[in-house]
Amino acid sequence: MRAFESENVILAQLGDPELLALERILEPLRLPRNFELVHVGLPVSHYYFLENGVASMIATSPEGRKTEIGVLGRDGMSPPALTVEMERFSFDVMMQIGGHGRRVEAGALAGFLIGRPTVRRLLSRFLHTFFVQVANTALSNAVHKIDVRLAKWILMCHDRLEGEEIEITHEDMADMLGVRRSSVTEALHVLEGEHFIYSTRGLLIVRNRGSLEAFAADAYNLPGITGHDWSQTSRHLIALAK
Repeated sequence: MRAFESENVILAQLGDPELLALERILEPLRLPRNFELVHVGLPVSHYYFLENGVASMIATSPEGRKTEIGVLGRDGMSPPALTVEMERFSFDVMMQIGGHGRRVEAGALAGFLIGRPTVRRLLSRFLHTFFVQVANTALSNAVHKIDVRLAKWILMCHDRLEGEEIEITHEDMADMLGVRRSSVTEALHVLEGEHFIYSTRGLLIVRNRGSLEAFAADAYNLPGITGHDWSQTSRHLIALAK
């Protein structure tokens, strides 16, 4: 019998010996909205394996303007890092939409990874996929209209949540997309008018996922962006673990 079952894509692919060893150092916990996973410029104290919820990696300009540059969830580890040895992190990572998962102290994870090259490869592959997401998000920000970018962002959140509801305000969506609140309101009206979503104060409901994907088109159907890649990732991880 497996030590535990997890909705996290990485944890779900680990073999029983790795899970048994990891279970001793993993701490299950709730991850409420605005919970800070790591603060810019500080050493990473813990790494998180989300099973539900959405974390945002946020860049801040010298003038204090903020924008989301990456979305993290059950697809990997938060924060993404090349090593896990108490490095200072260059961005803020916080829970944008509350959920739950497991965390491990940085030092304990570093010790666990000694002599486990297969698990290191899993984390390296996730890191590569995440930064492909960051690059393709930058491309989308440059070439797509706000309503398409918003559709893409909603789909990315939906991939990482249970159910159809997304607890998010217009202001928060504007902050994440780096646009004015009025622009998000206009884009939401477009998506609601097509019956893709329903939006009310602090809550968004996905009504027609398939049509929303068709509307987002090549903004969502990109490596690192679409959740459809996760089944392929899982097959690759299984092959690595053998």
